[in-house]
Amino acid sequence: MAAVLLLAAPLSAQEEYALDNAMPVFTDKIKAELDYPLSRRNSRRIPFRKWRKAARAKLFECLGPAMPSAPFDMEVLETERRDGYVAKKIAFNISTYERVPAYLLVPEGDGPFPALVLLHDHGAHFSIGKEKMVKPLASEPETLRRDAAEWSFACYDGVYVGDYFAANGFVVLSVDALFWGSRGRRQGVDYDAQQAFASNLEQMGYHWAGVVTHDDITSVNLLGSLPEVDAQRIGALGHSMGGKRTWMLASATDKVKAAAAVCWICTTDSLMTFTNNQNKGGSAWSMNVPNLVRFMDYADVASIACPKPMLFYNGERDKLFPVEGVKESYGILRDVWEERGAGDKLVTRIWDEKHYFNKAMQAGVLEFFKNNL
Repeated sequence: MAAVLLLAAPLSAQEEYALDNAMPVFTDKIKAELDYPLSRRNSRRIPFRKWRKAARAKLFECLGPAMPSAPFDMEVLETERRDGYVAKKIAFNISTYERVPAYLLVPEGDGPFPALVLLHDHGAHFSIGKEKMVKPLASEPETLRRDAAEWSFACYDGVYVGDYFAANGFVVLSVDALFWGSRGRRQGVDYDAQQAFASNLEQMGYHWAGVVTHDDITSVNLLGSLPEVDAQRIGALGHSMGGKRTWMLASATDKVKAAAAVCWICTTDSLMTFTNNQNKGGSAWSMNVPNLVRFMDYADVASIACPKPMLFYNGERDKLFPVEGVKESYGILRDVWEERGAGDKLVTRIWDEKHYFNKAMQAGVLEFFKNNL
């Protein structure tokens, strides 16, 4: 009997390739598999405290290790008196590997004061970090001071948010995240270097987002060690990537007693689409936590911070965070805080705004921290 040659059916147009730009064509199939088994909504049978402990442990597992710790050995490099507070440029050991500069703002008068760690944005703008949040000292190079001033208008309505809170009675600490400002590249700013940098860290056993979060925890620990600070009244605040850093930090450590995250909360389903900015990848490297999405969505991670006071602001016209995903995330958060009888400690609002932290939003955040710290 003669052999029969079976020919495969022609490939459909979609099957001729596996990627559409930088996204797999089977993205929707992947997203359909994400059932977030460690989310609170899928873990109601578990007592809250036990769930919270397990969720936080999984968060740290996915973040990966911290750089080896070292005594802070903080020193004041320079001071500048401002209206109602003193601006200090300090240096401290953020790990055994790095000694970093930072800005510390201290109100005049008798402390200890409530304090905030100010977490700067990504912005695809790496030449400055802490200077996005705090007005640079007059002794800093003119190019840096001009860069910071321009950025304050680009994202913060012309306000240095750190100085705004210091003038209203809060100690403020702002530190460059790894890759920004004083912790940037020796060869200068390069947007495309993010991928290689993140890859190199991974190959040496660290995750970029993990290093950032662990560094933020160290910043909180430094604040709590200062005599000017009431360690029981430390909060966190950030916009954009700083917003994500904020709820990550609040979920990772109970030394943060209240937190305000501006313009960064959404669902994976809404962000990972063929048209959203997230799929471009470059600016996501510093915020990606490997494997975490297999256990929890973003709002689930933020829920670990419950029942502490938390504020979430987003803009309805924010092209980076689809408002439908923001609203869904708010609903997830609301369910958890209400479960714990702490609904009055959760503030969520969608503003008629783009991806921007305007003066009215800043005033709302100030009121929130005055009420909760």
